[in-house]
Amino acid sequence: MSSLPLRVLSVIPPMTQLNTPYPSTAYLTGFLRSRDVTSFQEDLALALVLRLLSADGLRAVAERVAALPADKHSPAVQSFVAQQARYLATIGPVIAFLQGRDSTLAHRIVGRHFLPEGPRFSSLDVYLDEEGGDPLGWAFGALGLHDRAKHLATLYLNDLADVLRDAVDPRFEFVRYAESLAGSQPTFDPLAQALAAPPTLVDDMLRSLTSEALARHAPTVVLLSVPFPGAVYAAFRIAQTIKAHDPSIVTVLGGGFVNTELRELKDPRVFDYFDYVSLDAGERPLLSLLEHLQGKRSRQRLVRTFLRDADTGAVRYVNMVEPDIAFAEVGTPTWDGLPLDRYLSLLDMLNPMNRLWSDGRWNKLTVAHGCYWKKCSFCDVSLDYIGRYEGASAAVLADRIEAIVRETGQTGFHFVDEAAPPKSLKALATELIARNTGISWWGNIRFEKTFSPELCELLADSGCIAVSGGLEVASDRLLNLMKKGVSVDQVARVTRAFTDAGILVHAYLMYGFPTQTVQDTVDALEYVRQLFDNGCIQSGFFHRFACTVHSPVGKNPEEYGVTLRPLPPVTFAKNDVGFHDPTGVDHDALGKALKKAIYNYMHGIGLDEDVRSWFPFHVPKTTVSKHRISRALSQRG
Repeated sequence: MSSLPLRVLSVIPPMTQLNTPYPSTAYLTGFLRSRDVTSFQEDLALALVLRLLSADGLRAVAERVAALPADKHSPAVQSFVAQQARYLATIGPVIAFLQGRDSTLAHRIVGRHFLPEGPRFSSLDVYLDEEGGDPLGWAFGALGLHDRAKHLATLYLNDLADVLRDAVDPRFEFVRYAESLAGSQPTFDPLAQALAAPPTLVDDMLRSLTSEALARHAPTVVLLSVPFPGAVYAAFRIAQTIKAHDPSIVTVLGGGFVNTELRELKDPRVFDYFDYVSLDAGERPLLSLLEHLQGKRSRQRLVRTFLRDADTGAVRYVNMVEPDIAFAEVGTPTWDGLPLDRYLSLLDMLNPMNRLWSDGRWNKLTVAHGCYWKKCSFCDVSLDYIGRYEGASAAVLADRIEAIVRETGQTGFHFVDEAAPPKSLKALATELIARNTGISWWGNIRFEKTFSPELCELLADSGCIAVSGGLEVASDRLLNLMKKGVSVDQVARVTRAFTDAGILVHAYLMYGFPTQTVQDTVDALEYVRQLFDNGCIQSGFFHRFACTVHSPVGKNPEEYGVTLRPLPPVTFAKNDVGFHDPTGVDHDALGKALKKAIYNYMHGIGLDEDVRSWFPFHVPKTTVSKHRISRALSQRG
């Protein structure tokens, strides 16, 4: 390797998201180029979906469907077979429309005679008015034609995703592809078995796309950044193809999944696919590895890196302690090489805030590394991506923003911090206004009292269009237990300050936290209902609490009144851990009611109903505290 010039290819493996590139490769490529390393990047997640969702791709799908016995046809497959010719004729135009290349097609799509309609379109029946008229009129009115068409086109793609899952690859999803093979899997066995199995059509297409990328860039090193369990299987398939093509190409695995779940990696079979596995912020380990490959340092001087020992075959972890690259010095991310005009703007949910995650091509940027609060007991505060907080000046951030706008031509930004610091946001907003940048931005915050009405107005003037933050359990007792640092009343006042400034608000919510009772859960839903009813939030989602081994609950369960269930021996992934909660509450049953209620609240439905009516079973001895949020809002100032 030392005699060859370094050519580094960073790859986004399937599946991440379809509307915008996942930012890890943009950061790594920008950093490497700032250090004069020849670097490229590819989004194979987008490339795979575009190849599947093409006329040729659907013909290949149809061949797989034809080989299935008729009694194995799901409703989605039956619909595909019955309307196959229409799918083949419409897939190209629909993709072009969702890429923004053929906006006039919206007129035909909304007419409901252009697209073949499968089972996913039954969701529209929920919105039929009393006369059985326009099911989307409440959301889009007489206008809103483009968004209406985008929603219908998204249902069309979801139908096709169901066909792919039911007839081609049972693991397929647009986001959580083969997630169960990797997430918290104590052994590598399920993944190894899947990788040794005959390839599916999806596997074959991914192999072809990988070979094409290798031919384009002739890399000597390939970095695969895996943020989620749903990208692990495809990353290993890509590495498998690379090693079959040229074993001398160095493959490196990193990213959020690795940083969280592979910290105790022991299975040497992983290194049949990857030469190195690195942890935490990638810049320093990557520099050390590249210097090692060029013969400038020994492998004993690697940083936070797993490898297979050449002599014993066992997994080794090498961590020569060296300072991380300062956040202010990691360089400006670059999207050069990514097909920014080919991403798909989707509209899954008819909610103005919720759509931001799937609609629009956002430049993703970090205001600071880590979390400035780093106390929440459910969070992985012991890990680097949370625990090491480091910021950059407003001038540096604004310089990066301006450089990205010049490169991409896009002025929308998603700040992807764990929680953007109020002080940094205030300084950045002031700088953006002074420079008259004209960007739009949104991101994650904590609902702390620092966000006064005056600060919210300043953020809106700088281009802030939306924020998301954690209300979590919506119970003051439990918020104190989880060290969240906010109260329900404080959240009400802060969220209302944002909405009064014209900024949309999404609340992250949680159920099943240790010692959470049925009454706590009913109270939480009532407070959430009041937040919607008082115009404090526009969107929200209830997540089931998961205890992780890196969180304060996982490390000190006795402080939270629970006991952990023993884990099996771990040689691969370790993250979630089961626990026994003495309350004995059936949180899964409660969760179904919570999710149904908030889905309706996001569409303006059921806000006048008693929250206990959402639960399909008796909620014994529970009360409902009315008007708390309105009282809290009356105390503002």
